[in-house]
Amino acid sequence: MFINVGDYPEVYPPKMDMLISTEWLSSHLGDPYLVVLDCSVHTEETPEGFANRSGFEDYLLGHIPTAGFADLKGNLSDQSSPIEFAPPSPAAFCAATGRLGVGDGSRVVLYDSMVSAWAARIWWMLRWVGFDRAAILDGGFNAWKTEGRPISTEPATYPPRNLTPRPKPELIANEDEVRGAINSPKVQLIDTLPAESYRGEIALYVGRAGHIPSAINISALDLIDETGRYQPLADLAAMHDIDCDQRLITYCGGGIAASSEAFALTRLGFKNVAVYTASLQEWAANPNNPMTPTSPDGT
Repeated sequence: MFINVGDYPEVYPPKMDMLISTEWLSSHLGDPYLVVLDCSVHTEETPEGFANRSGFEDYLLGHIPTAGFADLKGNLSDQSSPIEFAPPSPAAFCAATGRLGVGDGSRVVLYDSMVSAWAARIWWMLRWVGFDRAAILDGGFNAWKTEGRPISTEPATYPPRNLTPRPKPELIANEDEVRGAINSPKVQLIDTLPAESYRGEIALYVGRAGHIPSAINISALDLIDETGRYQPLADLAAMHDIDCDQRLITYCGGGIAASSEAFALTRLGFKNVAVYTASLQEWAANPNNPMTPTSPDGT
């Protein structure tokens, strides 16, 4: 049985931090303008590689009370695209999130059951359509459970609301822009896959090893500490010795880990950040696109 959570007041609530704690969320659950969304995707290893499926079944087994479910494997992606997790049009994305209860005056908390990368992808897409009242729950569902906080198995919905598209197309990079970035001193590509993939020791996509030429490597896994929370800002800043005047384009395999890196960069104050959402699943599949393995000495 689905439950409805109340509407928000006439006056828009203030913005909140981009990263919020379990303590903050616990004290604000039930706020009339707050929408909480579980963004989990279930990933499992198969003989053919990693496969992703909707996390809805896991959501039904337990989630944060009042949380709805945001299905990145469903209508929050373009189902007609051969690219997994391809963004739909801004209007379609706003319509889908509006049905989840996200409106122009909402505040939204996003979480997942992994390392916040799925939540970061939806956070980035909300920014892409012009919505900036969203935050990620630091540590996600695992931190919530570890602290012994209440868990619900009752699916929740919010009243549908209107989310007005105000697109920021510069937040998503495409294949052509990435190709042009390779030799541009004004753009820095950031590969967010593990170092073994970046160096070409393993080939995760279409059997082509390595990285896009000129990309540096900042693994999204290194953004997270042993508890599943983001590293302190000072530590994140030390990891990102990057020219703040450059345009930064993050990528990974399917634009998920890359969104976590884009989230971290935004928290650090970098202004010109984009995610190559199609990432290596598109880039590596095109034999005309160069890939560069890295030698053991780092060259």
